[in-house]
Amino acid sequence: MPMRRWQRRVLSVISVLVVLLVVAALSVWLSVRVTPLQSVSAVGQSVQVGAASPSLSLSGPGELDLFGEVVPTQPRFDGPIRPRLRLTHISLNAQASTITKPGEQRAAEAGLSRALTAGWTRYLLWETLIAVGFAALVAVAIAGIRRSSRRLMLGTLAAAVAAVCALNAVGVYLLASSTPKALRQVRSIADLVGQSPTAPPARNGPVLKGVQAVVLGDSTAAAIGNPLVEHPDALDKACGRSRDSYAVYLGAVNGWNTLNLACSSATIRDGLLGPQQLGTAEAPSQLSVAAQAAKASVVIVSIGANDIHWSALTALCAAADACDDRASTAYFQQQIAGFATDYYQLLGDLAALPQHPRVLVNEYYNPFGENVDCLKSQGITTAKAKILQSRLDTLNTVLRQGAGTFDFTDVPQHFEGHQLCSDQSFVQGLDANAPLHPTAAGELAIALADQQALSKPPPTPPTPSATP
Repeated sequence: MPMRRWQRRVLSVISVLVVLLVVAALSVWLSVRVTPLQSVSAVGQSVQVGAASPSLSLSGPGELDLFGEVVPTQPRFDGPIRPRLRLTHISLNAQASTITKPGEQRAAEAGLSRALTAGWTRYLLWETLIAVGFAALVAVAIAGIRRSSRRLMLGTLAAAVAAVCALNAVGVYLLASSTPKALRQVRSIADLVGQSPTAPPARNGPVLKGVQAVVLGDSTAAAIGNPLVEHPDALDKACGRSRDSYAVYLGAVNGWNTLNLACSSATIRDGLLGPQQLGTAEAPSQLSVAAQAAKASVVIVSIGANDIHWSALTALCAAADACDDRASTAYFQQQIAGFATDYYQLLGDLAALPQHPRVLVNEYYNPFGENVDCLKSQGITTAKAKILQSRLDTLNTVLRQGAGTFDFTDVPQHFEGHQLCSDQSFVQGLDANAPLHPTAAGELAIALADQQALSKPPPTPPTPSATP
């Protein structure tokens, strides 16, 4: 009989411990799911720090949310609870200033390390408090269902809280004790995810002799919708390169042998930095070919519209009742943030070209103007045109600021008086083969703007201030 009583007592203790462990594990899991991420800022970056969903493995990568794209982190972390970081904002000017000003880069990198570590610590404190709250609620609920005495209820509550604290201590503060040290080694977002897989390929092709200027870009620079170049090859046809492109006009005016590498649908990742698939054909990285033009003194870039899916945004805007809703605005902000990151990588690679050419960055023109009466039957109203133009203004701001950061020349494009619905439009209509793209006259207007920019001296790099 005493043996049976002892066995029952042992089983009772084991069952209580199992229940406490389940309650603690559930509380920790729930707290990780609902604890708000902690915001930190450094080096022009705003990052939210939290924890990924707990895993049964005792080590592995964390998670990095890059504007909606979740990727594993390069460093691995110990413990079942590992960091989750969400990049919410990039101030490119702030980042550039830390690179260009002597003595600031190292301090800024250390600031990011400290910010991430502080954010992780703050998150864990909130997670522990919320987990304790969940455990307390469950314990009180169980005690209420069993109609336990006040003393037993307090004992159950204390046991549940102790179990949560113990589980957190083991899962986070013991098994994941190396996480703060790992975060302190992070000097940039690149340290978290490694190098971009879209880095430019090796530029080891034959030297292109006699090329004085190179044009890189998308369908605007290719001048699609206009007659093809003389004797087009397969890539010329696939890319839609026209004899009426601004590249051809600039070459004729200056007596240059101009190499136009622009291609319809090109983006920075798929076209300029990396190869571009065009059906069965493949266009090599435009930048890698530009590097082979060892004597080119000018490089002109027109890029960005395809990166932010401008055509799709315009079509959706025309079809919708309004195009400034929260969903489309959030989508645009996500696209422009991703473009900005890729754009600065492109600018850095242009600055590293061995021939050190003068670089012009073309902005985009406003295709609509004040009068959009001819477009109303196709869904474009004055209000919608202003929203689309505001988004182009945002894209142009990124282009302009990036060019200024690297001491390149930014070239605004103005089609005032020659936009859609005007008598002499520089823009192909919505029913044309290449809607909203420049006509031959529009390409000539871009060439004139570029020529005027080339006639002025290039920007002078700022002189670094002396340090005591």
